[in-house]
Amino acid sequence: MESEAPDRSLLLLAGKSNEENDVAKVLKDNNTLQLRKNGEEVEVILPSEVETPFEDDAFRIGEYFNSLSTKRFGRLLIYSPKLSSTHDVISQNNSDLPVGTVCVADVQLKGRGRSSNLWQSPKGCLLFSFSIQMEDGRVVPHLQYVVCLAMTEAIKAICLEKGVPHLDVRIKWPNDLYLGGLKVGGILSTSVYRSKKFYVSAGVGLNVGNEKPTTCLNAALKRVNCLSCELKREDIIAAFFNKFENLYDVFLKQGFQALEELYYQTWLHSGQRVIVQERSDDQDQFVQNVVTIQDNMLRCTKRGVHQISTVKSSIWKSVAERYAGDFGGAFGCF
Repeated sequence: MESEAPDRSLLLLAGKSNEENDVAKVLKDNNTLQLRKNGEEVEVILPSEVETPFEDDAFRIGEYFNSLSTKRFGRLLIYSPKLSSTHDVISQNNSDLPVGTVCVADVQLKGRGRSSNLWQSPKGCLLFSFSIQMEDGRVVPHLQYVVCLAMTEAIKAICLEKGVPHLDVRIKWPNDLYLGGLKVGGILSTSVYRSKKFYVSAGVGLNVGNEKPTTCLNAALKRVNCLSCELKREDIIAAFFNKFENLYDVFLKQGFQALEELYYQTWLHSGQRVIVQERSDDQDQFVQNVVTIQDNMLRCTKRGVHQISTVKSSIWKSVAERYAGDFGGAFGCF
């Protein structure tokens, strides 16, 4: 559903430490943050300049920073009560932002999904996008898998920390999050290349407290008679960055292969049959292969010959390369 973007968006810049707060002040003083492609004006303020308190259900910046333990990611925050798209804020300003800068909104009016779909993202969603810079373009498309994995691991960690029932959130390849057979979230990642770097904008949308259009994490807790249990957006996003920073370091140093076993424990597709479509040798026709996924194995029938291959780096590489520029998913809350 498409909605009109606000004529003027409020962006609050805040940092976890004095170092990030100094960066926030420079960004404001230099009038760096813009949404020119949207034709949208922005008003940038610092925490000391807030005149009217935000609503009671607004994102609690202090709680978020108190739970954050990273060295790079999530430490500089751009917060908006209502915004066209967090993804636009990051992607249109990525080269001017420190690595790991995150934009969070309570409500989005033109969140982005696959194929340029526009979606409305109501209150109750955790909606954020953050900046990454990478040099090796061959591994950029794999980043969405690391983001998905970090979110499922974060939810596990929060449930354990809060003593609430485990929520078995799983990854539907390549970048959707499912709970109990229903979609509760997804990932959108895009990149541009300039000055010998890939500037990646990674967005996450997660239904935390809004039961529509499908379900949400807190509704799932109520269904298991945990009526007083409630997960908070601030705790989840902090746990996400705490997990992501560690997984990302492993990913850069050892490749996605080092994370595959953990990834397979979380994905939905073991035992499923799917159809993989690829061009024939003469490039004029497509060949469809029926594939059965058993744990981390593909069992496929190709032109009458039964073959078994492991879903290792070659599989990830061949499929991920198709998403080299805009390799995101279709949840539409970013």
